[in-house]
Amino acid sequence: MSKNSKKGFLATLGSWFSRTFMGASKSLADEMELTEEEKRQRAREADVEEIVSPVKQIVRNFFQRKLAVVAVIGFLTMFLFVFIGPLFFPTYSDTYTETTQKSVPPGFNMMSVPKELKNDIKEIDTYGTFSVGLSNAGNVYVWGQTLIGTSKIDVSVIPQEVIDANIVHVAAGIDHIVAIGDDGTVYAWGNNRLGQYGYFDPAQNPNILPMPEELLNGKIDVANVDKVECGYQCTAILMKDGSFYLWGNKNAYQNIQYFENYTGKIKDIAFALNDILAVPEAANSIYTGMRGTYAKVRTSLAGAATSAVSISEHLNGRKIEALCATNTMVCLTLDDGSICFAGNIDAGLLDVPKLPAGETWVDVQSGTYHFTGLTSSGNVYSWGSNILGQCKTPSKISGVSEIHVGSFQNYAVNEDDSLINKWGLSGYLFGTDTRGADLFARVVNGGKMTMTVGAVAVIISTIIGIIIGCISGYFGGKVDMLLMRVTEIVAAIPFLPFAMILSALMGRMTISENMRIFIIMCILGVLSWTGLARIVRGQVLAARENEYVTAAKSMGVKEGTIAFKHILPNVISVIIVTLTLDFAGCMLTESSLSYLGFGVQYPRPTWGNMLNGANNSTIIKNFWWQWFFPGLFLAITTICINIIGDTLRDVMDPKSSAER
Repeated sequence: MSKNSKKGFLATLGSWFSRTFMGASKSLADEMELTEEEKRQRAREADVEEIVSPVKQIVRNFFQRKLAVVAVIGFLTMFLFVFIGPLFFPTYSDTYTETTQKSVPPGFNMMSVPKELKNDIKEIDTYGTFSVGLSNAGNVYVWGQTLIGTSKIDVSVIPQEVIDANIVHVAAGIDHIVAIGDDGTVYAWGNNRLGQYGYFDPAQNPNILPMPEELLNGKIDVANVDKVECGYQCTAILMKDGSFYLWGNKNAYQNIQYFENYTGKIKDIAFALNDILAVPEAANSIYTGMRGTYAKVRTSLAGAATSAVSISEHLNGRKIEALCATNTMVCLTLDDGSICFAGNIDAGLLDVPKLPAGETWVDVQSGTYHFTGLTSSGNVYSWGSNILGQCKTPSKISGVSEIHVGSFQNYAVNEDDSLINKWGLSGYLFGTDTRGADLFARVVNGGKMTMTVGAVAVIISTIIGIIIGCISGYFGGKVDMLLMRVTEIVAAIPFLPFAMILSALMGRMTISENMRIFIIMCILGVLSWTGLARIVRGQVLAARENEYVTAAKSMGVKEGTIAFKHILPNVISVIIVTLTLDFAGCMLTESSLSYLGFGVQYPRPTWGNMLNGANNSTIIKNFWWQWFFPGLFLAITTICINIIGDTLRDVMDPKSSAER
């Protein structure tokens, strides 16, 4: 606050105090006692308070409009959201997709263990978006995102016969659950379209390995059951005597036929992404039925070179106690408490922890991309991919006696069978798309791309429009005639069809995605300058007749200087308004192109191509979040920009403000 403002404020406050407590007559008497000079001084101070610069007046008028203030806050929020937001996703990748996480609705209930189970945990298993838990009392619980795609099947609706039974084993697949009762009855529920359970006539579909007859119409020896393992639309039950049962979709695993007629005994079995893995009774190798699959071993994930020896040679007399597998790796737990790995070791994974001397591995289990292990000292470690936080092991965790590991979740249980900690994926704020990518991360990064394309395009169009409009309006005559005819020709080009044609041509060129995006920016800018050029021309035509232009000419100022340094600053308000509105227009145009499939291509996200991925009736009807959030953010941003532009036009135009 200026010195004069402070004086005026104090004078007003004093006058109010005087009138309130000392009476109006006293104030009037004081006023009459002022000399003429003092009265003139007060008048000058009042005039100073009323005089403000044009910029301050525009700002004052702008922020007096509540809707404009809301629009500014909304736009700044979106701007910070898309340009600062990606910093909070250091592991984000445009190409990341996850088969088991397709079309997951918004929510954070994937690790919401029911309170009835928390203090009586026997088993917990997860493969996709839901988990199944079993209590020591034989009760089954299901939580997470339990709706299976568009089938409307809800696996959380447990069959009554399962509720009435005393269950001793459970396992979760991608879309079904299998349970075994204490009487040997095998139960299953969920999706059964591809022979996941129950009777299925193999004549109807030769790609289905049917559920064994003895499981359908008989009872299994519960005391002999060692393990129940569910994979992607397949299930395996391993018996303690080395025999096993296997059924489900043959297309889910490329080597399932080798297990269909396998007569040997196995010690353990697991499902990888495309393969079934087993440890034969000899416990010195991995059986896949396909020569060369997982035939090499690494001793750690710390970048060691692939071993050139076979698994049996690497074991050096040690036996395999158990195995577990992620999508691409298998971990072998050996009889001396050590572990080793086979398969494809991806780059960028968290290393296997090095245990202190005398500490050994007691149990190692796997998720989709990570492993979690429990040691003889009660320590718990997670390693592998941490893209969804599945390896963020709590720093203070003790008293662990068991671990239960799901696809992206981990649960630690103490000796009293009570849950003491959990970590991993709890859900998605905006859900996932049809490829299993996190929609919130894609909305953030897609907004950054949409705004960048719109900003660069409007900068290009503004530069061209100002140059053409200023030259045309100032020089007039033949120059004006020529430039306006060129402007009309460009304006006559059907914008979207022409941009689609150019984009389609680029699709046949061998250019990088970054170059393609740059060309799209240029196309948008080169085709959208005509409106601004006409507006600038009209303003310059009127301004060039003013006295300051005549004075500048008489002083010998160059024509270009007069046009761009004297006239242009006086019409800048119109340019700012048009630039603001064009920014929203370019964003919408980019989104339209991407929506139609001619703009930025998948997997690089923009709000437009995210809407393109949701432009069918199935997604619109069943997966509302896939189109709602990109559309909402695009709508809010463009509406805020348009409100800001309209308000700027009103406050910069005295006539418009006066009329209102």
